[in-house]
Amino acid sequence: MRTVTGMTTTPHRAGRREWTALAVLMLPLLLVSMDVSVLYFAVPAISADLEPTGTQQLWIFDIYAFAVAGLLMTMGSVGDRVGRRRLLLIGATAFGAASLAAAYAQSAEMLIAARALLGIGGATLMPSTLALVRSLFPDARQRAQAIAIWSGVMTAGVALGSVLSGVLVEFFWWGSVFLVNLPAMVLLLVLGPVLLPESKDPAPGRFDWIGIPLSMAAVLPVVYGLKEIPSDGWHVRYVMAVTVGLLFAALFVHRQRTAVSPMIPPALFRGGGFGPAVVLNLLTMFAMMGSAYFTTQYLQSVLGKSAMEAALWALVPSVPIGFAAPAATALVQRGVHRAHVVTAGFVCAAGGFGLLAFAGPDSLVLVLVACGVLASGVTMVMSQIMDLALGAAPVERAGSASSLMETGAEFGGALGMAVLGSIGTAVYRREMPDSAPAEAHETLGGALAVAGRLPGRAGDALVTAAREAFTQGMQGAALAGAAVLAGAAVLAAVTLRRVRVREEAKTPDAGRADAVSPSGV
Repeated sequence: MRTVTGMTTTPHRAGRREWTALAVLMLPLLLVSMDVSVLYFAVPAISADLEPTGTQQLWIFDIYAFAVAGLLMTMGSVGDRVGRRRLLLIGATAFGAASLAAAYAQSAEMLIAARALLGIGGATLMPSTLALVRSLFPDARQRAQAIAIWSGVMTAGVALGSVLSGVLVEFFWWGSVFLVNLPAMVLLLVLGPVLLPESKDPAPGRFDWIGIPLSMAAVLPVVYGLKEIPSDGWHVRYVMAVTVGLLFAALFVHRQRTAVSPMIPPALFRGGGFGPAVVLNLLTMFAMMGSAYFTTQYLQSVLGKSAMEAALWALVPSVPIGFAAPAATALVQRGVHRAHVVTAGFVCAAGGFGLLAFAGPDSLVLVLVACGVLASGVTMVMSQIMDLALGAAPVERAGSASSLMETGAEFGGALGMAVLGSIGTAVYRREMPDSAPAEAHETLGGALAVAGRLPGRAGDALVTAAREAFTQGMQGAALAGAAVLAGAAVLAAVTLRRVRVREEAKTPDAGRADAVSPSGV
């Protein structure tokens, strides 16, 4: 697997087998990221068939994200101990079974339970795929290319999920949005044992049973509170949820610093750029989800596009994503310092927000260009900091490292929607005419519903005022997003300036055979 001359090791370079294995790994990654948005167009059909209550409909949407966020760190640690390939295959089995159960659910309660099981399966798949990329590609240059592909697939999956659901619901029944998962999971279960190496920590120590409930108690209340704030405002129960979560987060950090065998080893944060990578990854998801909160509503409620039209237009900004990550990787491999590339990515994303700040109530092209620029910058950053984080983490801790990065991404996405959503809502309410009905002051959707009940010009006037107010709210949020990303660019330039990724060629134990077994045993 490697040659040794004195104190120097040459990492094994991946060949056709490893790149084929990467293609197999992209299947669960694509499906897990698609499941975030796959219900967007299926909700009306589900509501007509299962007749869920308002609360049940919210849980059908949210239980998946909550299960993924709450279990990521636990599953990353489990993968390090039992083996990432083994956990991946167990998760694929659970994900496939849950998809089948969801497709044929006979009640809202059954669908909620199936979505929860999907989230549990997703929590096993996400960190396992990234950790196995770390094992498959010990060579730093090849690993960077593989992670660029990983980043592009994950970002594209969210956009493809909504479009796929629209097409399937148009021609089939709502359960088909879940059945599409089955062929990919079967293929993974067949090819995974053949192509994927087993990898795990050879000396993991005792499992941190106390850390599991502490991590869930830290993550779930914060994610819940942040997800609800954009739509319902800063109510006491949401602020309390975030506060309680942060208190448990402090307890979890204390536990990790004092436990003999912690879930997240504090040593990960000592040098190598892992700590800055976690923070910068959080900020990328802050930008991505914060912007999506407005642009999806803008396409449908401001421009008046149908759900299918909006989803198809939303695919346009994803086109440059396929070029952004490889371009960033190529720049780094040609000698450009990673700090400069990441900083440039944040500047590019901030520019996207800046363009969005100039959008008016009828600015389809400008909004699509702004989203494309923003998404390209975010993908540039994501590909580099994921590579930085995995390169800084030892192979035996790849699962814990990747799960922490993804947990940070969940926090960042929820925070982006909460902060930018709150700013946009505040501007919207300020700009709405005082004479408008109270319901119209709450949300754009509420205003459009009220306008539909008003006669003639009164309804048209309310629609126009609401769309202009929402657009101004989006402009205010975009300016705030641009400011945050400008700060992130400065942070990246400062924190990454002297960071060097762990080089396997200078680390004799980095690729040791007891940590990674190419033969799969």
